[in-house]
Amino acid sequence: MIVLDASTLILLAKIEILETFALNFPEEVVIPLGVKEETCRKEAEETPLIDNLLRNNTIRVLKVKESKMVKRLMDDFHINGGEAEAVSLALQEKAPIVATDDRNAIRACKMLKIDFTTAIAILIRTCEKNLIDKSEAVIKLQKLEVFGRYSRAIMEDARERIEGGA
Repeated sequence: MIVLDASTLILLAKIEILETFALNFPEEVVIPLGVKEETCRKEAEETPLIDNLLRNNTIRVLKVKESKMVKRLMDDFHINGGEAEAVSLALQEKAPIVATDDRNAIRACKMLKIDFTTAIAILIRTCEKNLIDKSEAVIKLQKLEVFGRYSRAIMEDARERIEGGA
Protein backbone atom coordinates (compact mmCIF):
# COMPACT_ATOMS: atom_id res chain seq x y z
CA MET A 1 0.00 0.00 0.00
CA ILE A 2 1.08 3.54 -0.75
CA VAL A 3 -0.58 6.60 0.78
CA LEU A 4 -0.55 9.78 -1.30
CA ASP A 5 -0.87 13.25 0.15
CA ALA A 6 -2.50 16.12 -1.74
CA SER A 7 0.67 17.70 -3.10
CA THR A 8 1.92 14.53 -4.75
CA LEU A 9 -1.55 13.49 -5.94
CA ILE A 10 -1.98 16.88 -7.63
CA LEU A 11 1.53 16.92 -9.11
CA LEU A 12 1.11 13.43 -10.59
CA ALA A 13 -2.24 14.46 -12.05
CA LYS A 14 -0.83 17.69 -13.50
CA ILE A 15 1.98 15.87 -15.30
CA GLU A 16 -0.48 13.20 -16.46
CA ILE A 17 1.05 10.09 -14.90
CA LEU A 18 -1.31 9.61 -11.96
CA GLU A 19 -3.47 7.08 -13.77
CA THR A 20 -0.49 5.18 -15.20
CA PHE A 21 1.10 5.07 -11.76
CA ALA A 22 -2.08 3.98 -9.95
CA LEU A 23 -2.92 1.29 -12.50
CA ASN A 24 0.59 -0.16 -12.46
CA PHE A 25 1.52 0.12 -8.79
CA PRO A 26 1.66 -3.46 -7.50
CA GLU A 27 -0.22 -2.65 -4.30
CA GLU A 28 -3.17 -0.55 -3.27
CA VAL A 29 -3.02 3.23 -3.84
CA VAL A 30 -4.92 5.15 -1.16
CA ILE A 31 -5.57 8.69 -0.02
CA PRO A 32 -7.06 9.90 3.25
CA LEU A 33 -10.53 11.40 3.23
CA GLY A 34 -9.08 14.86 3.95
CA VAL A 35 -6.94 14.68 0.80
CA LYS A 36 -10.00 13.72 -1.26
CA GLU A 37 -11.90 16.69 0.14
CA GLU A 38 -8.94 19.01 -0.48
CA THR A 39 -8.32 17.92 -4.06
CA CYS A 40 -11.86 17.34 -5.28
CA ARG A 41 -13.72 20.34 -3.91
CA LYS A 42 -11.99 22.88 -6.10
CA GLU A 43 -12.47 23.17 -9.82
CA ALA A 44 -8.88 22.62 -10.86
CA GLU A 45 -7.89 20.99 -14.14
CA GLU A 46 -6.81 17.81 -12.35
CA THR A 47 -10.08 17.36 -10.41
CA PRO A 48 -11.96 15.34 -13.09
CA LEU A 49 -9.07 12.85 -13.41
CA ILE A 50 -8.82 12.37 -9.65
CA ASP A 51 -12.62 12.02 -9.37
CA ASN A 52 -12.62 9.39 -12.10
CA LEU A 53 -9.84 7.36 -10.47
CA LEU A 54 -11.75 7.47 -7.17
CA ARG A 55 -15.04 6.45 -8.79
CA ASN A 56 -13.32 3.48 -10.48
CA ASN A 57 -11.61 2.48 -7.21
CA THR A 58 -8.23 2.79 -8.90
CA ILE A 59 -7.42 4.98 -5.90
CA ARG A 60 -9.25 4.25 -2.65
CA VAL A 61 -10.20 6.67 0.10
CA LEU A 62 -9.67 5.63 3.71
CA LYS A 63 -10.68 7.49 6.83
CA VAL A 64 -8.17 8.29 9.53
CA LYS A 65 -9.43 6.98 12.86
CA GLU A 66 -7.18 9.02 15.19
CA SER A 67 -7.98 12.71 14.78
CA LYS A 68 -5.75 13.46 17.79
CA MET A 69 -2.80 11.97 15.92
CA VAL A 70 -3.53 14.21 12.93
CA LYS A 71 -3.63 17.30 15.15
CA ARG A 72 -0.42 16.31 16.87
CA LEU A 73 1.37 15.77 13.55
CA MET A 74 0.14 19.15 12.34
CA ASP A 75 1.46 20.83 15.48
CA ASP A 76 4.71 18.90 15.82
CA PHE A 77 5.79 19.08 12.18
CA HIS A 78 3.98 22.23 10.98
CA ILE A 79 2.16 20.38 8.22
CA ASN A 80 -1.29 20.87 6.75
CA GLY A 81 -4.21 18.57 7.46
CA GLY A 82 -3.88 16.55 4.26
CA GLU A 83 -0.23 15.77 4.85
CA ALA A 84 -0.88 14.96 8.50
CA GLU A 85 -3.73 12.65 7.50
CA ALA A 86 -1.50 10.87 4.97
CA VAL A 87 1.21 10.23 7.57
CA SER A 88 -1.36 9.22 10.17
CA LEU A 89 -3.09 6.88 7.71
CA ALA A 90 0.23 5.26 6.88
CA LEU A 91 0.79 4.59 10.59
CA GLN A 92 -2.79 3.39 11.07
CA GLU A 93 -2.74 1.00 8.10
CA LYS A 94 0.92 0.06 8.51
CA ALA A 95 1.49 1.26 4.96
CA PRO A 96 5.13 0.93 4.01
CA ILE A 97 5.36 4.18 2.06
CA VAL A 98 3.96 7.71 1.83
CA ALA A 99 4.11 9.78 -1.35
CA THR A 100 4.71 13.40 -0.39
CA ASP A 101 6.47 16.40 -1.84
CA ASP A 102 6.01 18.49 1.28
CA ARG A 103 9.32 19.18 3.06
CA ASN A 104 7.84 19.01 6.56
CA ALA A 105 5.84 15.87 5.79
CA ILE A 106 9.08 14.28 4.54
CA ARG A 107 10.70 15.29 7.82
CA ALA A 108 7.81 13.68 9.72
CA CYS A 109 8.22 10.46 7.72
CA LYS A 110 11.93 10.38 8.50
CA MET A 111 11.34 10.93 12.21
CA LEU A 112 8.60 8.29 12.31
CA LYS A 113 10.65 5.84 10.23
CA ILE A 114 8.14 5.71 7.36
CA ASP A 115 9.57 5.34 3.88
CA PHE A 116 8.54 8.09 1.48
CA THR A 117 8.72 8.90 -2.19
CA THR A 118 8.10 12.02 -4.26
CA ALA A 119 6.47 12.87 -7.57
CA ILE A 120 9.92 13.06 -9.20
CA ALA A 121 10.89 9.62 -7.90
CA ILE A 122 7.58 8.20 -9.17
CA LEU A 123 8.18 9.80 -12.58
CA ILE A 124 11.69 8.32 -12.77
CA ARG A 125 10.43 4.88 -11.73
CA THR A 126 7.60 5.06 -14.28
CA CYS A 127 10.22 5.69 -16.97
CA GLU A 128 12.54 2.94 -15.66
CA LYS A 129 9.65 0.46 -15.85
CA ASN A 130 9.07 1.54 -19.49
CA LEU A 131 5.54 2.71 -18.75
CA ILE A 132 6.50 5.95 -20.51
CA ASP A 133 9.45 6.58 -22.79
CA LYS A 134 12.41 8.83 -21.98
CA SER A 135 11.34 11.74 -24.18
CA GLU A 136 7.88 11.78 -22.60
CA ALA A 137 9.45 11.56 -19.13
CA VAL A 138 11.66 14.58 -19.87
CA ILE A 139 8.60 16.59 -20.94
CA LYS A 140 6.79 15.57 -17.75
CA LEU A 141 9.87 16.50 -15.72
CA GLN A 142 9.79 19.96 -17.30
CA LYS A 143 6.14 20.27 -16.21
CA LEU A 144 7.14 19.24 -12.68
CA GLU A 145 9.75 21.98 -12.72
CA VAL A 146 6.93 24.49 -13.33
CA PHE A 147 4.43 23.03 -10.83
CA GLY A 148 6.73 21.81 -8.08
CA ARG A 149 9.23 23.46 -5.79
CA TYR A 150 12.38 21.48 -6.47
CA SER A 151 15.96 22.61 -6.24
CA ARG A 152 18.05 22.86 -9.38
CA ALA A 153 20.20 19.96 -8.12
CA ILE A 154 17.18 17.67 -7.73
CA MET A 155 15.94 18.56 -11.22
CA GLU A 156 19.37 17.98 -12.78
CA ASP A 157 19.75 14.64 -11.02
CA ALA A 158 16.29 13.56 -12.21
CA ARG A 159 17.05 14.60 -15.79
CA GLU A 160 20.31 12.63 -15.75
CA ARG A 161 18.57 9.56 -14.33
CA ILE A 162 15.85 9.75 -17.00
CA GLU A 163 18.11 10.47 -19.94
CA GLY A 164 20.86 8.12 -18.81
CA GLY A 165 18.43 5.39 -17.93
CA ALA A 166 20.11 4.93 -14.53
